[in-house]
Amino acid sequence: MIKDKIIEIGKRLYLKNLTIGTSGNISIKTNEGIYITASGTALGNLSREDIVLIDDTGNEISEGKASSEKMLHVEIYKIRQDIKAIIHTHPVYLTTFASCHKALREPIMSENILYFEEIPVAEYAMPSSRKLVRNTVKYLKTRDVTMMANHGAIACANNIENAFLKMETAEYYAQVSLNTKIIGGAKLLSDNDVLDLINLKNNIH
Repeated sequence: MIKDKIIEIGKRLYLKNLTIGTSGNISIKTNEGIYITASGTALGNLSREDIVLIDDTGNEISEGKASSEKMLHVEIYKIRQDIKAIIHTHPVYLTTFASCHKALREPIMSENILYFEEIPVAEYAMPSSRKLVRNTVKYLKTRDVTMMANHGAIACANNIENAFLKMETAEYYAQVSLNTKIIGGAKLLSDNDVLDLINLKNNIH
């Protein structure tokens, strides 16, 4: 069941142009351990054999070689008990902003305030390195989505469906942000508008 859900989400990421080639990884945390995509797999074309079970220290429990980014997932689960699923991909628009080291924080529409307030950019580090883990995890202590400089983006949630929706919505925010710059710049929401949206968000939760 868990593996089938990861396969489904991988296909949806591909169909939405949220993943490319063999980049990115998906994981779900369970009582058995962490199910994570294997190293070198294409998220849009996963099989059950492409999903590996690891423990909370990153050691493989089942057959296969887990993603080289497995320790990033492990550390996020350690600091966020509320997180049960993680998606890391390289979507075009989020990766564009990440490559420019530009956080997404302009209040251009209600959705980006309600969902994110801000999507920061973690400082660059070599993929799969301990430094990458440290640089990224510090932003995810208080946020569910962050970009990774010159790399991609990562979304976390209480389940895999919500992690997918957050990645999809973040990419939409990045695309709209870029489009507004192309046609002359967005008319930003006022400080009062932003405050009203934050109050609405707090009341919803």
